Amino acid sequence: MTLGNTFGNIFRITTWGESHGPGIGVVVDGCPPRIAVSEKDIQFELNRRRPGQSKITTPRKEADVCRILSGVLNGKTLGTPIAVWVDNFDARSTDYQEIEKAYRPSHADYTTQMKYGIRDAAGGGRSSARETIGRVAAGAIAKNILNGHHIEVIAYVKRVYDIEAEVNVRSVRLRDVEKNIVRCPDPLAAQAMISTIEQMRAEGDSVGGVIEAVVRGVPVGLGSPVFSKLEADLAQGLLSLPASKGFEVGSGFSGTFMRGSEHNDVFEAKKGKISTRTNNSGGIQGGISNGENIVLRVAFKPTATILRSQETVTTKGKKTNLKPRGRHDPCVLPRAVPMVESMIRLVLVDHLLLHRAQTGEE
Repeated sequence: MTLGNTFGNIFRITTWGESHGPGIGVVVDGCPPRIAVSEKDIQFELNRRRPGQSKITTPRKEADVCRILSGVLNGKTLGTPIAVWVDNFDARSTDYQEIEKAYRPSHADYTTQMKYGIRDAAGGGRSSARETIGRVAAGAIAKNILNGHHIEVIAYVKRVYDIEAEVNVRSVRLRDVEKNIVRCPDPLAAQAMISTIEQMRAEGDSVGGVIEAVVRGVPVGLGSPVFSKLEADLAQGLLSLPASKGFEVGSGFSGTFMRGSEHNDVFEAKKGKISTRTNNSGGIQGGISNGENIVLRVAFKPTATILRSQETVTTKGKKTNLKPRGRHDPCVLPRAVPMVESMIRLVLVDHLLLHRAQTGEE
């Protein structure tokens, strides 16, 4: 068991820093040597995650410029711990004075205070989505490892509130996802999603939705039976993201409406390669990857901090009304896309290294 700030077995990351502290960072340990890594690679992913990137995200202005402090020499990993740092510049801690005295409904304020007896109210401290900078930076390093194995991870917004996109998981590409600010590859659905998010912002409210991801090129054999099932580790990683509330792989909950004769993925052999005719399993069977595309979905709740008055209680248990200030996303999904991709990559790289250690296969 690891403490709550560390994730992974062989490829291990530890994130640190608070939302309104001096900065945010990550230490990556267990990364193989001689992997090409640059600040430019990391910056590309951080730019997709950063605040203030569009009219439907938080207006907090942070460039999120990364610095690699250790573990990389002349663009190659050394096999030693890699530390990445990002400065915080646009913090406005005075926006959180009311929250120091009262608990935001559905936020981590109350539970954090009860657990530790102290909390950093400014920006939510470690409960802020700003913590995910470290995950995304580490995910960019993992991405370069996966590229060497021809494994591709693509995530996108599948649904916002009641607006659902039509997406072909076999053909969707990064360029399709990045064509609009909501990161939905269905142009018609994207416009409706953007309008809904803008409406929520104008009303001081928020909405949630679903991010879907497809992983192509995964070899057969990643994951282990019982406690190290691939989908179990993916679920742990993805449900650790802020605002995540649900996970499913393949047919997921919709499979409960099917019979076994309908749901079973029939095997067939073509040109010496075994594959499945359908993919209700979502690329994982018995906790082990079967070589098909891994398809999964993550549900995100509406942002807890909304800019309208709500009933709550003070830290002394007295009834009050709270209307938070500050800058918040009316919908977390557009910025959560690179977070989802990063957590998937971190799990896959860890399982690749575990597979190599257990079987000797590359």
